[in-house]
Amino acid sequence: MVDPHETIVFRWLAAGDAGDFDRFDDLLHPDAVIHAPLGLSTTSADAEKAVWRDALAAMRDLRHDVQEVVVDGDVEMARVVVTGTITATFGGIEGTGRRFRIDQAVITHLFDQKIAEAWEIADIAGLREQVAPA
Repeated sequence: MVDPHETIVFRWLAAGDAGDFDRFDDLLHPDAVIHAPLGLSTTSADAEKAVWRDALAAMRDLRHDVQEVVVDGDVEMARVVVTGTITATFGGIEGTGRRFRIDQAVITHLFDQKIAEAWEIADIAGLREQVAPA
């Protein structure tokens, strides 16, 4: 059994939630490719830091609660519950001040114990429904 706290994917999400972007240098390859919904895909660690900065500016209480992690060689897959309150526009979604809770899957490929490529699959329809203006 894998302790999720020991995985790269867990540490990446925890560092992002905490706004600890310096830790990204230890977790992401400089040219990491992150495939994300809402046009938020990135092709470098620096670009990924910028997306997280914007996310935290729009959702100060953003949290990724890792439910489980499956590891197979250089692949780490996480099932995540994402919560927050969107107070500013992010990824084309209007900041309405409404809270959300969505499910997400994150699949990472590691190289030299750093994320080289990742895919984020999230319930964007559920997000839009929950944060829509009243």
